Amino acid sequence: MNANQIVNMIMRIIMRKAINKGIDAGIGRATRSRKPPSADTKPVTQDNPQTEATQAEIRERRRARRAVRQARREARDQKGK
Repeated sequence: MNANQIVNMIMRIIMRKAINKGIDAGIGRATRSRKPPSADTKPVTQDNPQTEATQAEIRERRRARRAVRQARREARDQKGK
């Protein structure tokens, strides 16, 4: 294997990783909700406490998002090997 082949191999690896990160970021941005925050939504304060059920739903959604992110990372890492 000559130096040119080694350089090309390393460049392909770097380009593949950069392109995959860009695609992942673009897909992540495209799938996010595009709704602007509504005017009737108030931040959680003492005047506007969230119910425990609402907080539980939020925690569950966050946990689900984390699980999806982790699954994507694992799938991405398996492709790279």
